[in-house]
Amino acid sequence: MEIIRYSENWKEKWDKFVLSSNNGTMFHLQKFFDYHAPGKFNFNHLMFLEKGEIVAVLPGSLNQDRFESPIGASYGSIVTGDIKFEKALVIVDTLLDYAKKNNFKEIELTPAPTVYEDKPNQNLDFALLWRGFSYKLHYISSAIKLNPNEDIIMRFDPTIRRNVRKSLRDNDIRVEVNDRYDEFYPILLANKARHNVKPTHSYDDMIKLRDLLPDNLKLFMVYYKDIPIGGSSMFFVNKTCALCFYNMLLYEYQEFKPIQRVMYEVVKYSTDNGYQYVDIGVSQDTKALNPMTPSMSLIEFKEKFDAKTVLRNTLHIIL
Repeated sequence: MEIIRYSENWKEKWDKFVLSSNNGTMFHLQKFFDYHAPGKFNFNHLMFLEKGEIVAVLPGSLNQDRFESPIGASYGSIVTGDIKFEKALVIVDTLLDYAKKNNFKEIELTPAPTVYEDKPNQNLDFALLWRGFSYKLHYISSAIKLNPNEDIIMRFDPTIRRNVRKSLRDNDIRVEVNDRYDEFYPILLANKARHNVKPTHSYDDMIKLRDLLPDNLKLFMVYYKDIPIGGSSMFFVNKTCALCFYNMLLYEYQEFKPIQRVMYEVVKYSTDNGYQYVDIGVSQDTKALNPMTPSMSLIEFKEKFDAKTVLRNTLHIIL
């Protein structure tokens, strides 16, 4: 096995491999990285080859002597097929040999949580730990396990159930799956401003991503008498998991519980389309000094939709 640096002529094969992998997501696709302005990041993507064929890929960036994955994305780390443990060890050993030969001093990897895997397989995680990586950071995320044989509403907290049913009976409230980012983005800005932060993506970023990955991005908009009052920007990151990247509401209309209604619609859509999980994202107190500090109110709110904790882990090694 050998590692070579990614170059543009490998783009089609890279993306084809990610799409057929066990743990790859849209955040690992070269098509996804195309939304970044050229030169914004010093990408140093790596490919693991056997007999000229890709057996693993690792998107990332090399900053001086520190390799980090992801850069410019939510999740990174090594993408593989449904591999056996021995193969996982060879991949990790090949990475460490390559890193030492190229004078890497540190490697930091943040993979997608296990709920993003087509077949749960932690061979790679254990191989990394066995070869000297350790956990640097854990974030608490919340995911809803989908089941087409269960009544969605009955899984929700009783108060959520009442509010969703009331919303469904109200003919003045509707939810559309559309491309009205021009209506959604002002609500997103206003919501983020309440916490003195800005969205991860600019409006232009959202449009670029939509155009690059139209099958992966869907916008669920909530309307009251044609007034946009909330919505959810969904990233359908692979065939297994859907990610609520932004859930937003117009606070003047919070009495209509637009987030609760849109969550119902998102869970229903994801279930009907064969996904196994809806990830509602991490729940950290961003104002705390310790980045792992949980946001109790946010976690409790997500649990009302029958969401369970999944960990977003970061692995690290000093060479």
